Amino acid sequence: MNQNWRKLGRIFVPNSEKNWMHSHASVPIAEHIRDSLYRIYFSSRDKKNRSFTGYIVIDIENPQKILELSNNPVLVPGNLGEFDDSGAMGSWLTNVGGYRFMYYIGWNLGVTVPFRNSIGLAISHGNDVYTRYSKGPILDRTKDEPHFTASCCVLRSHQRWNIWYVSCTDWFEKNGKPEHRYHIKYAYSLDGIHWDRKGIVAIDFKDDSEFAISRPCVIKDHDVWRMWYSYRGVKYRIGYAESLDGINWERMDEKCNIVPSPCGWDSEMIEYPFVFDHEGFRYMIYNGNGYGKTGFGLAVMESN
Repeated sequence: MNQNWRKLGRIFVPNSEKNWMHSHASVPIAEHIRDSLYRIYFSSRDKKNRSFTGYIVIDIENPQKILELSNNPVLVPGNLGEFDDSGAMGSWLTNVGGYRFMYYIGWNLGVTVPFRNSIGLAISHGNDVYTRYSKGPILDRTKDEPHFTASCCVLRSHQRWNIWYVSCTDWFEKNGKPEHRYHIKYAYSLDGIHWDRKGIVAIDFKDDSEFAISRPCVIKDHDVWRMWYSYRGVKYRIGYAESLDGINWERMDEKCNIVPSPCGWDSEMIEYPFVFDHEGFRYMIYNGNGYGKTGFGLAVMESN
């Protein structure tokens, strides 16, 4: 079934309101608070280009009105030399028996290549304070995945934790500069912390023109698993895939039907989708130009 996404406009873009929020509102995550209120987490950058995670609160029925902006970030860069000392970028939120697991991308700046990523975990014990599970990542490079891991989606299903995550396959030189290639892999866990990784590729490159597939977002509808994600050759676009088991996926990008606008904040690229349901409607928050530099917007799926 083809999807019909109607854009509701841009919701938020930072304007140097705070030192840790100089620019960007990347990789938005929607968390239902109560009634029609939602907390939207996002990753901002300070003047040194380090990533922090903060949030706004909106009413989904009047999303352009910002009800609250976090005074302080919920995640900050780690200590010098740790895996996240250049940034802590929220990627996914999973609620588990009163606890909230915030999976995030830890950034390290590099020398031979621009950066190295890995996945960390911070946990909230029923409040708005997130504490790192450990000083090291829970999903890092290995002998079989030697480059980096990044943005992820984590869902529980029948006492099993499922993770779809970005895995870098290689770096190569392009116009004299290092360029990465990464796609989406799948792993599972019994506790959401220790993962059994078998190198299963969930979403692979369509052809040699693609070099980046990122930010998976998975929803299970009855007997069908649905995934939205970003894919890039020249500029990011939002793709879509379906699966019967959450492991083996068929790409159906042509069915997604959300494209850049003719002009404005999302006219060059659209990426980093997060899809969620509210009161019988399906919504998507997503980024536009500049990997979140122009903020994030909201769209709603209309029935055919």
